Amino acid sequence: MAAKIRKGDKVVVLTGRDKGRTGEVIAVHPSEGRALVRGINMVKRHQRQTAQQEGGIISKEATIHLSNIAIADPKDGKPTRVGFKMMNDGRKIRVARRSGVEIDG
Repeated sequence: MAAKIRKGDKVVVLTGRDKGRTGEVIAVHPSEGRALVRGINMVKRHQRQTAQQEGGIISKEATIHLSNIAIADPKDGKPTRVGFKMMNDGRKIRVARRSGVEIDG
């Protein structure tokens, strides 16, 4: 089955403390059902100092469950569900249910 949310997609957060914010998907972990979104679900972590990295408390993104994010409609940026459409040349593309616009050309 084709993935509905992929790396590089613009997504909208539906629930939680970042509700309504948008970001770009950095990575998807399908087996866990989670995704990493740039600037969303920021957590503070203690980092030990190494030769390459400074020590201290750093902020980084934590994964968010796929059910809590939705693709942003390419037309108006609002959350939309994803459908699939078969092209004449045999390709399967993702389509925004809200507006019918192709998500990936």
